[in-house]
Amino acid sequence: MQFPESWLRAFCNPPLNTQALADLLTMSGMEVEELRPAAPPFSGIVVAEILEAEQHPNADKLRVCKVNAGSAFNNGEPLQIVCGAPNARAGIKVPLATVGAELPPGEDGKPFLIKVGKLRGVESFGMLCSARELKLSEDHGGLLELAADAAVGQDIRAHLNLDDTLFTLKLTPNLGHGLSVLGVAREVSALTGVPLALPAIAPVPPSHQDKLPVRIEAADLCGRFSGRIIRGVNTQAQTPAWMVERLARCGQRSVSPLVDISNYVMFELGRPSHIFDLDKIAKELVVRWGKPGETLKLLNGNTITVDEKVGVIADAEQLESLAGIMGGDHTAVSDSTQNIYVEAAFWWPEAVMGRGRRYNFSTDAGHRFERGVDPAGTVDHIERISQLILDICGGQAGPMDDQTTRLPEQKPVQLRVARAAKVIGMPISQADCVSVFTRLGLSFSEAPGVLTVTPPSWRFDIQIEEDLIEEIIRVLGYPKLPATPPLAPVVGKVLSESRRGVHALRRAVAARDYFETINFSFVEARWEQELAGNADPIRLLNPIAAPLSVMRSSLIGSLIQVLRHNLARKAPRVRVFEIGRVFLRDASVGQGDASIAGVAQPQHLGGLAWGAADQQQWSQRDRAVDFFDVKGDLEALFAPRQLRFVAAEHPALHPGRSARVELDGREIGVIGELHPKWRQAYELPQNGGAPVLFELDLDASLSQQLPQGQGVPRQQAVLRDIAVIVGEHVTHELLMQAIGGVGGTLVRSARLFDVFKPVQGSSDLQAGERSMAIRLELLDDEATLTDERIEQTVSQVLQALAERLGARLRA
Repeated sequence: MQFPESWLRAFCNPPLNTQALADLLTMSGMEVEELRPAAPPFSGIVVAEILEAEQHPNADKLRVCKVNAGSAFNNGEPLQIVCGAPNARAGIKVPLATVGAELPPGEDGKPFLIKVGKLRGVESFGMLCSARELKLSEDHGGLLELAADAAVGQDIRAHLNLDDTLFTLKLTPNLGHGLSVLGVAREVSALTGVPLALPAIAPVPPSHQDKLPVRIEAADLCGRFSGRIIRGVNTQAQTPAWMVERLARCGQRSVSPLVDISNYVMFELGRPSHIFDLDKIAKELVVRWGKPGETLKLLNGNTITVDEKVGVIADAEQLESLAGIMGGDHTAVSDSTQNIYVEAAFWWPEAVMGRGRRYNFSTDAGHRFERGVDPAGTVDHIERISQLILDICGGQAGPMDDQTTRLPEQKPVQLRVARAAKVIGMPISQADCVSVFTRLGLSFSEAPGVLTVTPPSWRFDIQIEEDLIEEIIRVLGYPKLPATPPLAPVVGKVLSESRRGVHALRRAVAARDYFETINFSFVEARWEQELAGNADPIRLLNPIAAPLSVMRSSLIGSLIQVLRHNLARKAPRVRVFEIGRVFLRDASVGQGDASIAGVAQPQHLGGLAWGAADQQQWSQRDRAVDFFDVKGDLEALFAPRQLRFVAAEHPALHPGRSARVELDGREIGVIGELHPKWRQAYELPQNGGAPVLFELDLDASLSQQLPQGQGVPRQQAVLRDIAVIVGEHVTHELLMQAIGGVGGTLVRSARLFDVFKPVQGSSDLQAGERSMAIRLELLDDEATLTDERIEQTVSQVLQALAERLGARLRA
């Protein structure tokens, strides 16, 4: 919200300087984001009148002007000024930079000093200025023409009120009542106690009895609709300079008198309105919800398709306006418009909220209506606009047509004075509360220790007791709060040692040579279908970009995109990970403060490795990272807990080179090489090895096993090596499970150290068999092992391998 200080002070003028006023608003909750002057610094520029403008004798595009700058210059005699502006002519009043004047600083930051000059042999005693040269606007089409009644010789800063300051407020969504100069002035009046000067709005007497039929078919869309016909307006009229100036200082350019008047009253009173070309309306206006398939061409040139969730204003033939957001092109006023219909309505915030963003644009009207606009002021608003139209464009106003269906219920809110004092943290009396509510214009009733407040129609943010408590302290002033130390003990939350923090996990993954990456949670639909096998992802209603249209259910697509980004920048080696949320359809999830019905939002840990397994070094040859490198990284992250890797298929991964990851018998994720077809589809290099990816459930990744103390063995371990012949289907995992299942043995560890399969046939190995050599570590903490116990334990291991895997001892 931007506005000039002078306009604010026209409503409420407290005895505060600009900075103090800005600080007061900021401390009351209306943060002043920026203060900047309405015009850059310059001096020595006055109002002057061109008396004569003759052709320059030596230049076709220059004129020699005689200029009256007032009695203070050249003893009242006309000054000779050479000017090249196309609109330099006798009889107009323009800014004159006299000799010695300083124009606004240029790009070098230094002011431009005016001196006596000579142009094509003719002396010039000053310079006539355009708006661009004074840096008041970008208009450089000619001299800045001033009002005909401007006093000659007056300083231009005083004439144009350039010593003004522009306020830019950064308002939170609950402060919709502050989106107008009157709304801010009402706050300043309450904060300072200075009376508020409300604009005088008198009913416009009707000159005819014509009314446009209006029907409200959707009470949940429009609570009140007011309007009137005005005939015989002159749309060729000129918008007054004072209105153009105020609009410009609110960041709004002048368009046409009718549009300017509508915008002006919106900034003044806070209510958007719309002006229709009456002759283009077919019979009537109907306020209703849209119908699927209906189209509307808007004022911004876009053609949109509406549905039953979008409010519209239609006539008997077609749609004419997007309710509360933007008018339609068909009934827009133009230079040929003669008869108009002026409308002001109360649109329910819920009916406007998000509709503009749905079509990828936002408007000042939608911004205000979705926060709540005073439903009680529609008639006064129409009267204010009508009077301005009659004053500027002429015409004959008809009678007011005001229809009400359902307005917001102003529910009383109780304030307990004792609770207010407790929450605020300093003594508050009932008289203090009464004073605050009176200054805010809130109606209330009193009882001992309790005040019952009925919110006014323009306050949509007062609903509970805490809202009233906030009003009390911000009007009394936050600086009055005492510096009170906290009374409650500050106790740190101790996490269980069986669960490490997310930051500890990040550091552990980074220690394995991975770099963290952060990506959007919304991704391309193609990624979900191809890499996650998700044919029905959760779609966004208003994506920030057309490709990023769905919520991800896997981190794999994001990681592959990071790989592509790095490869495009010639990265020779990529190892990245991400900890982020995924979004899954789950009917068991209910609606809550941190959840959305039907959507599960677990966090995952994902990683990708591509390129060389290690940094380049002289002592070993380069080798591409493979499945087992990443498998080892995961085992190191979870150590001493044992992960189990079971062959499985995944839409994104290479069959036969992918596995599901299990922990304590529960599946927690997947690991594997990227499928060759996706390497080709996503234009990844075929050399350098395949990217290896993993994705794990974060909760399972955070759990850890607590260390348990154990004494140093008093006995010496014994090592025994055995070689068994097994079928090729026997994996390392099956071998270790069979050995670990031997009960009552002294086996402390088993490690596979050799696998042998001859190229040609062997006397002791048959086709489809191989030899696997295992080193057993045997230990008894209490007694020295004897040969008998050692041989007995080895025999038990061989027997278990034979029974479970069909293994036999190799000769």
